[in-house]
Amino acid sequence: MLRYTTAGESHGKCLITSIEGLPYGTPVALESVNAELARRQGGYGRGARMKLEKDEAEAITGVRQGHTLGSQVTLQIMNRVQNSEELNPITRPRPGHADLAGAMKFGTQDARDVAERSSARETAARVAAGAFANGFLAAFGIRALGFTVEIGGITSDTRIDEPAELMRVRDESLFYTLDKSLDERLRARVDEVKAAGDTLGGIFEVRVFNLPPGLGTHAGWEEKLDGRLAQALMSVQTVKAVEVGLGFEAARRQGSQMHDEILRGGNGEIARSRNNAGGIEGGMTNGQTLVARAACKPISTLRKPMQTVDLASKEAAQALYERSDVCVVPAAGVIGEAVVAFEVARAFLAKFGGDTFAETKQRFDAYRKLLEQYAR
Repeated sequence: MLRYTTAGESHGKCLITSIEGLPYGTPVALESVNAELARRQGGYGRGARMKLEKDEAEAITGVRQGHTLGSQVTLQIMNRVQNSEELNPITRPRPGHADLAGAMKFGTQDARDVAERSSARETAARVAAGAFANGFLAAFGIRALGFTVEIGGITSDTRIDEPAELMRVRDESLFYTLDKSLDERLRARVDEVKAAGDTLGGIFEVRVFNLPPGLGTHAGWEEKLDGRLAQALMSVQTVKAVEVGLGFEAARRQGSQMHDEILRGGNGEIARSRNNAGGIEGGMTNGQTLVARAACKPISTLRKPMQTVDLASKEAAQALYERSDVCVVPAAGVIGEAVVAFEVARAFLAKFGGDTFAETKQRFDAYRKLLEQYAR
């Protein structure tokens, strides 16, 4: 079973990602992992911390001569800012953050220990795991790609169905949108909110291309792929809602307007009239592009602080401010891409996985051959 865990604190020595379940012989390209870590640090609206760090992953176990060994892969990302022992206590919890609930959970008046782990700095470790998974999927022609859909009420309806072109257009945008013409409007909006000491949220979308049908399952609720994706995306700091396909819009339509009719294509293959389901039916991929979206709240550390209560004095106070971002939606799209890629890779290996990468490829190729019967 493919799984990963992360460890490390925001201002500790390092972040660690441990990945279990990758077959022996899986090709490893750390340069691709580090490119995704750099993308996570980019996007207009990021704070000063991104200028202090330069995230790079080092494989310290489970990799030799460019491939996995079939054992646990451990990736390490060093923090340049390593001052957790000297940081002041957090007695004035920030609304929207884990500070107050975590302090109450542990019975402490200092939320610093909670904030050090709940910080979105942890997502660098998740991006490393997801980039590893995306590299694995790419060997089978599958690619997960995330991009920004909306920031501060400014929305792009542009969609691109060719993965290479999507990446090219997205990476030319300051905000990782598919509509570079919106960059100046978005920049002005972020600058306006920054000057007011406030923050902005938005929406990102992740698309997974070239998926075979049948990943996931209908048989057990805990392994339904849409359920796994929702859990993975909702666990990302700042995400408050997740949709697959039409999502909430599906509730407003009649069945005939919602469901994707099954047709015969021009070459005799089975096709669909549209993709309102977002590539998943009954907890399984159906062969169409997987489409998932997530809504990000504005981050909870504001330069214009909100009201709170000091846990030490029990008096009314203003919430703590530390260096922070104004808008993290572009970075959240990178993280979303990573966690979606990992869940897809997990479902892929549940269906096709063997002890070795070569065995997995043989099983995948045999399944593709089997699917040819549906095109006759």
